[in-house]
Amino acid sequence: MVATFASRAVAQGGTPVTARIGVIPILAAAPVYVADREGWLKEAGLGTTYTTFESGPNMIQALASGTIDIYVAGVAPLGVARSRGIDIKVVATTAVEEMTAVVTPKLARFFTPGTAPAEAFKRYRAATGQPARMATQPAGSVPNTTLQHWLWEVTKTDRADATVVPMGIDATQQAVLVGAVEGATIREPAVTIVTQRDPGIKIVALGGEMFPNQPGTVVAVTQAFLQRHPDKVQALVGAVVRAVALIKRDPGRAAPPVEQALGKGIVDTATIAKALVSPASKFTADPRSIVEATAALQRYQVQLGALDREVPLDGLFDASFFERAAAGQ
Repeated sequence: MVATFASRAVAQGGTPVTARIGVIPILAAAPVYVADREGWLKEAGLGTTYTTFESGPNMIQALASGTIDIYVAGVAPLGVARSRGIDIKVVATTAVEEMTAVVTPKLARFFTPGTAPAEAFKRYRAATGQPARMATQPAGSVPNTTLQHWLWEVTKTDRADATVVPMGIDATQQAVLVGAVEGATIREPAVTIVTQRDPGIKIVALGGEMFPNQPGTVVAVTQAFLQRHPDKVQALVGAVVRAVALIKRDPGRAAPPVEQALGKGIVDTATIAKALVSPASKFTADPRSIVEATAALQRYQVQLGALDREVPLDGLFDASFFERAAAGQ
């Protein structure tokens, strides 16, 4: 049976190719995990190996050294990659407006109905003598940029009332659960996990409120891999489009493969299924939908000092693979 399947895979997808995928283990990567575990990539002759990273900026070195072919993470660090001469193309998205601002019980009590976030942060500092610590990922990442935009531009929080604390994804979730910080910006499935474990943890902003049409996780391919294997890139994008449709149509079917990839025996399938339909989960495969928002995000990164200058986006997005895949659905 193995030989038969392998022969069919070669017949349908040509010579088998292995793609080295760098990924942040978050729910937004679900379309890639679903596509892989449904067997759609293997049927196209595309094998996969995965390396997990704590943030997009941490993945840039792997791109620079040529140790990964495909990047599945936030779009913001790719501006840094391009400024370093790394030729990479965004061929699909997986999700938008992923980031969610949550606060722990000691800060949540100041977020009363009718109280503006800036006032809540001000009252917390007045009561404790300390600014609220908001955990997020490193400078240059989508979470960090989104959090700062929400704090300083959307809510107009006084910089004396809140401080941004960069840390890894797992550390952020743990810090929220044990109360080591007063709040954080997190993504699914962490949102569902922390609010289930501690009902005192409160969601105070969804992604669209933090940064309108906030560009989230993308599927980007190195130019070298794309030039060698354009048919495999097309198969990958087609599978992501199918997976997004499946997640929206039947999240119950999509949950087990995502749990296998993310749960590691810690998060059960029911929690993953709930996270897939959470208000913080907005799956889409169309890279055209985030081009303008990516430019806006990049401008804000320059304002923050995370980028030295704006990098032209003209070469970053290639929607042709998505357009062909969408036309074939």
